Amino acid sequence: MLVGLNGVHVEHVDRCDGLLVVTVSSSPAPTGCPGCGVVAIGRGRRRRVLHDVPGITRVRIVWRQRVFRCGDADCARKTFVEQIPSLVGARGSITTRAIAWAIGQLRREHATIAGLARQLGTSWKTVWRAVEPELIKLAEDESRFEGVTILGIDEHVWHHVDPRKRGPKELTGMVDLTRDSSGKTRARLLDLVPGRSGKAYAGWLGERGDAFRKQVKIAALDPFAGYKTAIEDTLDDAVAVLDAFHVVKLGTAAVDEVRRRVQQDTLGHRGRKGDPLYGVQTILRAGAENLTDKQRSRLAKAIEAHPAHEEVFVAWQCAQQLRSAYHQKDLAEGRRIAEQVLESFHTCPIPEIARLGRTLRRWRDAFLAYFTTGRSSNGGTEAVNGIIELHRRLARGYRNRHNYRLRMLLAASGLTP
Repeated sequence: MLVGLNGVHVEHVDRCDGLLVVTVSSSPAPTGCPGCGVVAIGRGRRRRVLHDVPGITRVRIVWRQRVFRCGDADCARKTFVEQIPSLVGARGSITTRAIAWAIGQLRREHATIAGLARQLGTSWKTVWRAVEPELIKLAEDESRFEGVTILGIDEHVWHHVDPRKRGPKELTGMVDLTRDSSGKTRARLLDLVPGRSGKAYAGWLGERGDAFRKQVKIAALDPFAGYKTAIEDTLDDAVAVLDAFHVVKLGTAAVDEVRRRVQQDTLGHRGRKGDPLYGVQTILRAGAENLTDKQRSRLAKAIEAHPAHEEVFVAWQCAQQLRSAYHQKDLAEGRRIAEQVLESFHTCPIPEIARLGRTLRRWRDAFLAYFTTGRSSNGGTEAVNGIIELHRRLARGYRNRHNYRLRMLLAASGLTP
């Protein structure tokens, strides 16, 4: 028996042209015809070359495959060859363990199909044809959707060509954010569907069935009304939670809009090197608790440079107040600050902050749900998006959405129940 390959034994091992060639064969034994069951007659052996897991050098397995003739003259089968599924699939050229190794390399080592093809000494298509059926089988396993109680959603762009040639640029990704026994989130990608709309999200939820929808208790999302409508229409028992990252991002964006507007009003042009507000634009995006004394001094100097700059400082303080709600150790205190934001921002004389306040009031329940759901957020979803970006760059982009979906599900643990 060759280690890891049941059903065959090694006859001899050779090294030839940088290859390790292992000749194997199965032990003689009575074999029945797969068509009629009559004991078959041996007709010798044929050589079949297989690609195996590479070591220091590439490995080729030469399988001396047995050939049989059916003993029943009336059988339509006539002749056939032995099959050993533990060694290789029918008509395959890559061993079963090499396929498992390739899937592991794709999942854990950020490998590419082209890189695996070079290591195995074969072509891209040969490797993918061997791997794809295994990934499809895992993707069709409905058990991987069991136990999902917290669901995240986000979208990303998977290609940058004409949508008429390759379909929608955006894909909506559903992510399992369920916490483990220790309370940690183990994010994994559940699926990718074309489009960025509430219809795409609702359609996917509808396909999962009542059992899946009833088990989802929390749904995290970014401020997109389409996703919220889909949650309200299909997840009756779920609480929608507005993602903390996107809320803070809205506050930071409002400060930047105020800075640009004041810059135009006071100087009549966009920010340039040497302009007071332009020099502190990165400081205005930082948290107050992270600023050094030097940065605080630069900020104060920029604000004092013109009376109109006071408006920027007020906007920055508002964004810091919004940010502080998420940084409180006590969730009750964080909720109190969030409620103050809801009651005050929409009355602010600064138009950008007032608009932010109106937006948060429209999302009031989802905004405050963060403080009643144990700090649920879309952070795990953003982490999965990072993995997707990494693997898309490694592959230099994708042209086939089916292949893209399978690869990303594998990379982001979506095929693991």
